[in-house]
Amino acid sequence: MKKKIIQFGEGGFLRGFADWMLQIVNEETDFEGSVTVVQPIEKGMCDILAAQNFEYTHICRGAEGVMTKKINVIKDCVKPYEDFDAFLALADNPDYRFVISNTTESGIAFAENDKATDAPPSSFPAKLTLLLKRRFDNGLGGFVFLPCELIDKNGANLKNCVLKYVKLWNMGDDFASWIETENIFCNTLVDRINTGYPKGEDIAGDDKMFNASEYFHLWVIEGYMGLFDEIPFDKCGLNVILTNELEKYRTRKVRILNGAHTSMVPYALLSGLDTVKSCIDNEKMCAFLKACVYDEIMPTLDLPKDELKEYADNVIERFSNPYIKHYLSSIALNSVSKFKVRVLPSIEEYIKRFGKYPEKLMFSFAKLIDFYRTDMTDDAQDVCDFMKDATVEEILANEKLWDKDLSYLADEVKKYVDK
Repeated sequence: MKKKIIQFGEGGFLRGFADWMLQIVNEETDFEGSVTVVQPIEKGMCDILAAQNFEYTHICRGAEGVMTKKINVIKDCVKPYEDFDAFLALADNPDYRFVISNTTESGIAFAENDKATDAPPSSFPAKLTLLLKRRFDNGLGGFVFLPCELIDKNGANLKNCVLKYVKLWNMGDDFASWIETENIFCNTLVDRINTGYPKGEDIAGDDKMFNASEYFHLWVIEGYMGLFDEIPFDKCGLNVILTNELEKYRTRKVRILNGAHTSMVPYALLSGLDTVKSCIDNEKMCAFLKACVYDEIMPTLDLPKDELKEYADNVIERFSNPYIKHYLSSIALNSVSKFKVRVLPSIEEYIKRFGKYPEKLMFSFAKLIDFYRTDMTDDAQDVCDFMKDATVEEILANEKLWDKDLSYLADEVKKYVDK
């Protein structure tokens, strides 16, 4: 196997998502690529991985059953905080082509106090800039970046941070031009619930890196339509989508998956339910959820109907996963801001397209208000106090909550408040 992938991060998500996929690609095609992990923080899990020869077991569990796979795609690990020269030396190997990362949502950030002489600098983009400079000085080609951080336009933001360091550190126009022309920074959307090490279950044995996830996986990649020519994900039945319009898929996820959660949770908590699965198991709540998704959210989206239905079907199946206890109380945090982003756009688009109100989503809006009038929410105290004392008209007219005046919805919402 050739060392083709540099991976920033050794946590459960990447090992149960990208590495799991690369394992399948290696098994089913002639890709024959291995991963070198870079431990992005000072204290990580690389020593534990190395003690197991970088091998571990991953299981996918859900309503579909249980699937076990041995993962051995990782072949070595570099720790910049212990040996920065070994990290920079990765740039010397022309076989490395891809850089995958998951450094948390705050990982792609510019730290202006980082210096080019730091060994290492604190931020992920700063470390990356020094690696790229070494690559450039070697006269080698650039990388394809596949960031998995959960931020909008993750690839574009990563590139922007790198270029800021190039300017801050006076690394020259030629290097900046090489970054622009010889490297591909893809924006991506990742989706898989990874539950990690199964604590409290006697199934891992001596495998300290044992990992678990749901079956569902989705990787939407924007910016490099030729990716499958290099990594043949498409030959393995993996749910990897190449697109020039990632925003449509992000909207699909926010409106259907996240919107399903947010439209259901206040009503479910008021009904005495406690987990997502308990909602699927409850006939009345499940019917309400499906009506929201299939009848009122899906018709507001622009992707092909069969594609939307397949995704929605997957969402319902994921919600029924017996191995995942997803508590409604955790989803309920910051419900107003979540409703504004995840559900309100579906309501507005439904009215625009069909000239009438989406009955179930309006009911959901009412239950949100009812929920905030109880003591069940831990949202900001000023929001809770306001919702308890205000009329429906005042709540909907509050532009601080919704970024707009929604008082035109008041008569419809009032039909369902306290019902």
